[in-house]
Amino acid sequence: MSAESLIKMANQIGQYFASEPDHAVAVRGVYQHIKSFWTPGMRQQLQGWQQMHPEAVLHPLVREALAQPEGTT
Repeated sequence: MSAESLIKMANQIGQYFASEPDHAVAVRGVYQHIKSFWTPGMRQQLQGWQQMHPEAVLHPLVREALAQPEGTT
């Protein structure tokens, strides 16, 4: 899958959870959605791309979710 597609999908997830008034719950929601519904390869590709392009336009909730240590719930 292209990086552009992953970014678009990740940003849509971030936008969905942006209406959550509790910021921590929103970040956990993004994290859990990506962990539950994306393949490990998709997650790794997005994380690798974000590390190589830190200036990339990712929704702030997505950036925070990607920074969560593995196993966070």
